[in-house]
Amino acid sequence: MHSLISSDDVWVLWGFIAVWAAVSIALEQRFKWASAVSGAILALAGAMVFTNIGVLPVESPVYDTVWSYVVPLAIPLLLFQINVRQIFKESRRLLFIFLISSLGTVVGSIIAFFLLKQYIPYLDKIGGMISASYIGGGINFAAMAAKFEAPGEYVSATVVADNFMMALLFFILISIPALKWFRRHYAMPFEDQAKAEGNSGNSAESYWKRKDISLKDIAFNAGAAFALVAVSGKISGYFKITFSHPLLTGTLGDQYLVLTSLTVLIIFLFPRFFERLNGSQELGTYLIYLFFVVIGIPADLRLIITNAPLILLFVFIIAISNLAISLAVGKLFRVRLEEILLAVNATVGGPTTAAAMAIAKGWRELVAPIMLVGTLGYLIGNYVGTFMGNWFSSFL
Repeated sequence: MHSLISSDDVWVLWGFIAVWAAVSIALEQRFKWASAVSGAILALAGAMVFTNIGVLPVESPVYDTVWSYVVPLAIPLLLFQINVRQIFKESRRLLFIFLISSLGTVVGSIIAFFLLKQYIPYLDKIGGMISASYIGGGINFAAMAAKFEAPGEYVSATVVADNFMMALLFFILISIPALKWFRRHYAMPFEDQAKAEGNSGNSAESYWKRKDISLKDIAFNAGAAFALVAVSGKISGYFKITFSHPLLTGTLGDQYLVLTSLTVLIIFLFPRFFERLNGSQELGTYLIYLFFVVIGIPADLRLIITNAPLILLFVFIIAISNLAISLAVGKLFRVRLEEILLAVNATVGGPTTAAAMAIAKGWRELVAPIMLVGTLGYLIGNYVGTFMGNWFSSFL
């Protein structure tokens, strides 16, 4: 697709991503309507608009850089200020609803496959990719795409439909807490607390109020984050090359899983060092906003209309099944609404998008737990995707 900015115009694309992320943050903290929507969604939606009016290219090495470097650096930065010892008090309920959301993905995949298998070519392969992605995230999608060797045009069409569906689902998840029906039928303590703390302004502005930060804070935050990403990359690379057992390569060979586990271990061992650092959440969150801009860019509506309308229906059935089952089971077991929505977000979009939603909504106590629980999806997603893809192929 022709665009005003070419895919190899690196500085202009970086400039757009950085500026639009800044604009989204400013809008979120300036206007109540933007705070209700969240800056993360503004970043994603704005990128979609600029793509679909022909300003931004759908693909670029710049976007790959964000996935490869920006996202890994954001993960430890967002975890530095957590109290690891307290997390597990909140994580057990989140883990339960996360597994229920994962089950919702499996049920939705089965329903969507049998409804559409006669109309979409290679749906066994696509089903395996989406089953893995809607439990773990983009890295699981990429792993399954390589494993099943689906034709390139169908992988691209699935990526487009997947990105558009994620954007639509995020809008739904952000909007649900404001609906009266949900307020009557679900407990929402974190939302109530965020609103109470944001009486003098919106919740985003209250949460991200100005803080003291020194050059040493910036240096130590950046140094620790880079070191953790580098070490986790070496560890995961070693296990990928040395071992062929799927359990080892799926756990210790996964950089994101190793990075999260290593960060949590270091924070647990040296809590006072990280407690004294200021600015880690701010730096990590800004990087996450860059990520939100980038994941909105590939959602080109023209490609969906021409190449992927049925694939969009396929991923829609899976996502809605995930949400419906999570809400129903969550209601039955009296799980708090915020935890249900974050679990759905973590399965469909990955732990980073769920953490960003928690931050944007002011649910600060849930940021670290959903990041930790959501990372489990990276591990189990490939196993589920492999099973589903192979099982689906027996019906074609």
